[in-house]
Amino acid sequence: MVEIEELAPGEPLPILDGHSSPGRLERVLRAGQFAVTTEIAPPDTADAQAVFERASVFDGWVDAINATDGSGANCHMSSVGVCALLTRRGYAMVMQVSCRDRNRIAIQGDVLGAAAMGVTSILCLTGDGVQAGDQPNAKPVFDFDCMSLLRTITSMRDQGEFLSGRMLSNPPRVFVGAAANPFAPPLDYRPLRLKKKIDAGAQFVQTQYCFDIQRLKQYMAEVYDMGLTERCYILVGVGPLASARTAVWIRDNVPGVHIPDDIIRRLLAAHNPREEGIRICAEMIQAIRTIEGVHGVHIMAYRQEERVSDIVKESGVLEGRVPWHPGMAQRLIH
Repeated sequence: MVEIEELAPGEPLPILDGHSSPGRLERVLRAGQFAVTTEIAPPDTADAQAVFERASVFDGWVDAINATDGSGANCHMSSVGVCALLTRRGYAMVMQVSCRDRNRIAIQGDVLGAAAMGVTSILCLTGDGVQAGDQPNAKPVFDFDCMSLLRTITSMRDQGEFLSGRMLSNPPRVFVGAAANPFAPPLDYRPLRLKKKIDAGAQFVQTQYCFDIQRLKQYMAEVYDMGLTERCYILVGVGPLASARTAVWIRDNVPGVHIPDDIIRRLLAAHNPREEGIRICAEMIQAIRTIEGVHGVHIMAYRQEERVSDIVKESGVLEGRVPWHPGMAQRLIH
């Protein structure tokens, strides 16, 4: 383990033997630091400046940024496009890849192109069905699911070959992850599902929103006893709730998200529900940080991205550590 105190401010963590990629997220996790990631909602525009402005609110607060890939089966700027823009600014990107929209030929090509542009982490998702989005007549592909996608990217990296068996002259050096949902029934199957994803190649996972700490503790105890926390880094999903009404809607309409009644009562009683939602999220992070086998948090703040810094600050999760931001690059140059 590399101690942060041994490094000068702004000095990058080293790439050690056994690393799959040169990326910052993998370096932070393998150094034993508690990682903080978030996600950027790609804009509905062809303007690069809109992407830069959205990313800038995370500067100095997170270790990596997920670029979503048509989440909710709605069209936005592509994940690979967002990653292409932001890697050139020095951001550590996690490129989400949904199996819904592209076949295996296109996906393998995207993986190579993204790696060439500096993407070092990829999150593999099956993807929401097209009926969930605003173009339900679109033709779904689903040539892969998350398991076969994990195996394919792992094979490209470790075996240096396409699915066809044709060799790659330079394999993609990527850290491969998947999503997990500890809160979706049947609950006793969730650890087994995680094991299958790890066996398929997942090196890190980001979970669905957590609002039920007791259920998370039970899940983590089970995956810890199975030895899975030694094989995979687990980042627990959290996010701020804007109001009690929002919380009730999420609980009733988003599969696998359980929001306890006491949280809804807190939001109902709050003079400023949005601020109370920030406090609840910070408290969740503080509780999650104490659970054995958790390696970080993934903050999903849809339409509240500017509050990620408030959440991280109030939670104290970084413990004085300052993640990379563009200003650090300038200081190191000069």
